Amino acid sequence: MSRVAIVSDSNSGITQAEAKELGITVLPMPFFIDDKTLYEDIDLDQAGFYQLLTGDVNISTSMPLVGNLTDAWDEVLKEYDEIVHIPMSSGLSGSCQTAMMLANDYDDKVEVVDNQRISVTQRQSVLDAMALAEKGFSAKEIKEILEREKMESSIYIMVDTLEYLKKGGRITPAVAAVGTLLKLKPVLQIQGDKLDSFAKARTTKQAKGMMIDAMKKDFAERFGDAEGKNMHLEVAYTYDLEAAEAFKAEVEEAFPGMDVVMAPLSLSVSCHIGPGALAIACSKKVPELA
Repeated sequence: MSRVAIVSDSNSGITQAEAKELGITVLPMPFFIDDKTLYEDIDLDQAGFYQLLTGDVNISTSMPLVGNLTDAWDEVLKEYDEIVHIPMSSGLSGSCQTAMMLANDYDDKVEVVDNQRISVTQRQSVLDAMALAEKGFSAKEIKEILEREKMESSIYIMVDTLEYLKKGGRITPAVAAVGTLLKLKPVLQIQGDKLDSFAKARTTKQAKGMMIDAMKKDFAERFGDAEGKNMHLEVAYTYDLEAAEAFKAEVEEAFPGMDVVMAPLSLSVSCHIGPGALAIACSKKVPELA
């Protein structure tokens, strides 16, 4: 049986320490901060990132460098026969297409998965890939399964401030000014490969209720599983752990009996939405593992 390794990137929210425990490889995402390049969870931690983000510095995200990616694959293939590489959604970054192009030089030893995941749903895909590999599925089979299930996930994100959406050009300064004046809390959604507007709330409490109601509706209507028996459920956040824990308690109350996993949003996402964001996410259990 072929030995299959799992490789992902830090957009999954998996830290280097967790990757070591899991026995996988996680590529740290690079950030350009003024005139320096810093790498997530290597020389840029959560606390340091938010200190910079809220300060007077220019921060932009970048794809993993080609050399870093191929070096990682080459190192992994010294021990494994095949690689399943799970990058962030192709709809949110060009890193997936770059990886696919590079994989052409690896004689079918590297399978790049484009299953439209980011953050906690990408993390779940990594865990699913690991479990499938343990069951003896090949890299190609794992890719096919994950891509087959790519639309079986949902994310809702409440943004606490409009400043970072304005900085990233996702909303105009005029819209940001009006929204700030009205103290709006936008709720965004990721369904597949796009980040779209979902609703506008006037308070954090209202936004949290909207997200929980939307997720309940998805469970019942989109996934046909109102009780969540075949669903994974997650809460994610940027910077404010206390607020995240309170939201997790509300989600647990709304979905009794479900195991709710909580994790910080990756810094690549946080860079565009800022601190104070809260998110609820789900993905359907892979039938081969249910």
